[in-house]
Amino acid sequence: MLKGIVPILRIFDEEQARSFYVEYLGFKVDWEHRFEEDLPLYMQVSLDGIVLHLSGHYGDCTPGAALRIETTDLDGLCESLNRQEHKHSRPGITETPWGLREMKVIDPSGNRIVFYQEDNE
Repeated sequence: MLKGIVPILRIFDEEQARSFYVEYLGFKVDWEHRFEEDLPLYMQVSLDGIVLHLSGHYGDCTPGAALRIETTDLDGLCESLNRQEHKHSRPGITETPWGLREMKVIDPSGNRIVFYQEDNE
């Protein structure tokens, strides 16, 4: 009966969030909304079936959230991100004792995204 989940991540700076999620990570903006012109942005971004909501509204969520996103090509993703030479992000891959390979990136608002892949893939 359940169909999926859409995490909401708090953002503080719209330009930095857009640069990080769209230009750096490769998400596309699906839509944007403001209740009024001078109110915070609420927008949806997506990439390969992953959908996130990014909100500047203080009551929507707490800054510093953590997400885990499974991938089938962690090495390729890591290489692609590092090739961009982002000013604040040079992710690396770690091997975990529980059999996963992980790569953590932190967005400009302090939210952590851990991309992971099973060791045997």
